[in-house]
Amino acid sequence: MTRDYLKKAKKTATSDAADVRATVQAILDDIEAGGDAKALEYAARFDRYDGDTVLTDAAIQAAVAQVPDTLKRDIQFAHRNVRTFAEAQKGTLQDIEVEVIPGLVAGQKTIPVEAAGCYVPGGRYSHVASAIMTVTTAKVAGCGHIAVASPPRPGVGIAPAIVYAAHLCGADRILAMGGVQGVAAMTFGLFGLPPANILVGPGNQFVAEAKRILFGRVGIDMVAGPTDSLILADRSADPEIVAVDLVSQAEHGYNSPVWLVTDDRDLAETAMARVPQLIEDLPETNRDNARAAWADYAEVILCADRDEMAATSDEYAPEHLTVLARDLDWWRYRLRCYGSLFLGEETTVSFGDKAAGPNHVLPTGRAATYTGGLSVHKYMKIVTWQRSTREAARDVALATARISRLEGMEAHARAADIRLAKFFPGENFDLSAAD
Repeated sequence: MTRDYLKKAKKTATSDAADVRATVQAILDDIEAGGDAKALEYAARFDRYDGDTVLTDAAIQAAVAQVPDTLKRDIQFAHRNVRTFAEAQKGTLQDIEVEVIPGLVAGQKTIPVEAAGCYVPGGRYSHVASAIMTVTTAKVAGCGHIAVASPPRPGVGIAPAIVYAAHLCGADRILAMGGVQGVAAMTFGLFGLPPANILVGPGNQFVAEAKRILFGRVGIDMVAGPTDSLILADRSADPEIVAVDLVSQAEHGYNSPVWLVTDDRDLAETAMARVPQLIEDLPETNRDNARAAWADYAEVILCADRDEMAATSDEYAPEHLTVLARDLDWWRYRLRCYGSLFLGEETTVSFGDKAAGPNHVLPTGRAATYTGGLSVHKYMKIVTWQRSTREAARDVALATARISRLEGMEAHARAADIRLAKFFPGENFDLSAAD
């Protein structure tokens, strides 16, 4: 490829990653051994909060009363969209059965996990949308119990809008507890919760590491790192929209990469000049994040043509991928590696982050090369079953016995032998290993 980096990142999303594994492992071990009391100790230390851990119905209603009606309607709108999309996703998973050979019937059955633990960030930003995305999909999937853990603010508790969203979307319990201790509480079944079968939702590096350590003991949606976004833009794109969209994603955090890939130098240079101006116009906290992300992690890449642009995008495998270019159908069919795709200026990553419908919990750090984001499917187990007539079992048993002996697994072979002897007495079968 003949890429020309008009702006090259000084760092990658993992450049400043601390070695937190030992710290997180120690906290998890401590809480598993010490139970509720130890989790409360960590909550007092890290959350600096001493209110009720499990929100009572009265506390939930008090929080709901604090949410303005306009915001409630917006949350309800987003919830409806996410639920509609999740219900359509669920419709793609069906119980099936097929007659593999005459007399041998096999099937697929979909079963939701019983208990889901949803982590909703609430530190720097109140991630209302994460409550909507995680809880709604778990509810549509049919999970028997849905717990939410979200970090409380000292002297305040969980942001009322998060409480309202979690309650509206179907959470059975809401815990005012963040970080590793919140993840541990859901995993180990503390405070009267059933132990979670799956943990979902975004979080900081400590939350991500806790999920990584616990994976296998419980399911997880993915191990998520800093959010990342890429824009594919040709000369038809509006450079102001390109610049605004880059800044909108850079504000996530100081180490959130944003990338612009284009085949038009004028567009690239115009957007590059505009981004710092837009950043300086942000509120202080947002400005600091976006300024650092743009300075150290952003890239602007000039390509020869759209084929090279698409190949570059697939290599980066972004969490969010925006196409601001002509012939959107070409891009939709050509692109292969992304968490979620936004086609045309009539949509944007911000829409997907908050209210459009498809889930915003997505693969980061090139994980989009092998997985998609959170969906109803993540909460579902696809299991199989089989049933056979004796006549159908004959050929299966013969093949099983011979393959097993070829592999050196004699006990497996004898499980087939005994059925042949019982079902077809007096018949002689060649049960030796295949030639």
